[in-house]
Amino acid sequence: MNEVLLSLARASIKSSFRAGGVDTAGIEEEYPALAHMGASFVTLTQNGQLRGCIGSIIAHRSLLEDVLHNARAAAFNDPRFKPLEEEELSRTKIEVSVLTPPKIVEYDDVNDLRNKIRVGIDGVILKEGYHQATFLPQVWEELNDFDLFFAHLCQKAGLDMNCFQSHPEISVYQVQKVKEDEIL
Repeated sequence: MNEVLLSLARASIKSSFRAGGVDTAGIEEEYPALAHMGASFVTLTQNGQLRGCIGSIIAHRSLLEDVLHNARAAAFNDPRFKPLEEEELSRTKIEVSVLTPPKIVEYDDVNDLRNKIRVGIDGVILKEGYHQATFLPQVWEELNDFDLFFAHLCQKAGLDMNCFQSHPEISVYQVQKVKEDEIL
């Protein structure tokens, strides 16, 4: 099914450059997991650099629809980047991450949290008041130090870089990911 997720994401982006949508006839019968509620992130890179990343933390539609929607959103609606142009698509790599349902982490203090977070395995959602941000587990590859990871996550949420000292709500999830360069 990994190759199917990637081809669906690429087809969704391609379909935005022309009239019509993605032909999904029979896909859910062949791959029933796509019909189930699912949450996904689609990440686009060019030459190893981020080019777009949009996703769903909580499943609220079929995995099929989620991947199709998030692929288009990563290509055209990530506010950090200009919309993808058609000639860029051939040099753009796609990664699809399917998320497990998030679970709240009960912790007493930062040291307790440090012991409960699995570096490189857990994706983390940080929430404090109206502020919220997430990092996929893949972010640990770049920010592999707990303090650095959480400082950047706090910053992404629009909070002070040491916001985890004030005991925000923390949830974790894991992903099953597939990248085009691992398949090709």
